[in-house]
Amino acid sequence: MNTSSSALPSPALIDKFGRKVDYVRISVTDRCDFRCVYCMAEDMTFVPRQQVLSLEELALVADAFAELGVKRIRLTGGEPLVRKNVLSLIEHIGSIASLDELTLTTNGSQLEKYASELKAKGVKRINISLDSLNPQRFKQLTRTGDLAQVLTGIDCAIAAGFERIKINAVILNGRNQDEVIDLVNFACDKGIDIAFIEEMPLGLIDEHSRKLSFYSSDDIQQQLSQQHILTALNEHTGGPSRYYALANSNSRVGFISPHSHNFCHLCNRVRVTAEGRLLLCLGNEHSIDLRAILRNGGDKAALKLAIIDAMDLKPERHHFELDDSPQIVRFMNTTGG
Repeated sequence: MNTSSSALPSPALIDKFGRKVDYVRISVTDRCDFRCVYCMAEDMTFVPRQQVLSLEELALVADAFAELGVKRIRLTGGEPLVRKNVLSLIEHIGSIASLDELTLTTNGSQLEKYASELKAKGVKRINISLDSLNPQRFKQLTRTGDLAQVLTGIDCAIAAGFERIKINAVILNGRNQDEVIDLVNFACDKGIDIAFIEEMPLGLIDEHSRKLSFYSSDDIQQQLSQQHILTALNEHTGGPSRYYALANSNSRVGFISPHSHNFCHLCNRVRVTAEGRLLLCLGNEHSIDLRAILRNGGDKAALKLAIIDAMDLKPERHHFELDDSPQIVRFMNTTGG
């Protein structure tokens, strides 16, 4: 195989359904300091460290995607900020001139320490998980999380001056659905955005029944209409959120609805797991092993050719089912949040 740069097709990732992929989510670790009930089991077995891509390998993957026309890279985990020396990777990706933006998803636990550095090293937007404003309930949902620590982290992120900050909230029926309005009011008070996410059926959990805990985006919108006027917006940030403006507020409310409002026809993204699997779909197992290419002598040109070829594997859509025997057995922390 000729892997010279002159043999490469023009920079563009197009799947067989005509969708252009210009957004990649890269997981830097499957480890996390929380154990959120919808994300992982209480007792987790993590990937052996030698199987996780090195920071240098992750940088090469980011470079390859950028050279293939990807304009947005989001770093995820697990919790990305628990990865040792991750700021060096962030600085590298933040310096890629062709990117429109580098963004980060975090549980907020490390933001008091790192928010200013993240902004200085090129992170433009940040998503922070927050499912409850009640300390006891927050501890139950995260198993190990400290609400006060996360709220301090949110304030530090606001002070750092990111272009946009968004709260991500997973709403579970019977657990935190009564906090929907409080969470929106909190976001408005802070001048930040919020997105509500329907629980994704990834990984086998026994803490709750996903079928019984399902709470749809439509249910949330109905709740919010009791206190807020929502106006649909055409704008989006490259992800799957449908955004609404709130009257008398600069904050936006987003809905990510993999069950009730399937968004696959608009999918412009792929994921790279911490162990180097290029996942072509969140809800399917279509993937290729980028780590094998990197560790068997493949250079960046070989990596780019493999990524281009992988576009033919991207399925038309996922088929999430609301049952307690999920089709996809990998947990969200393994997938990359």
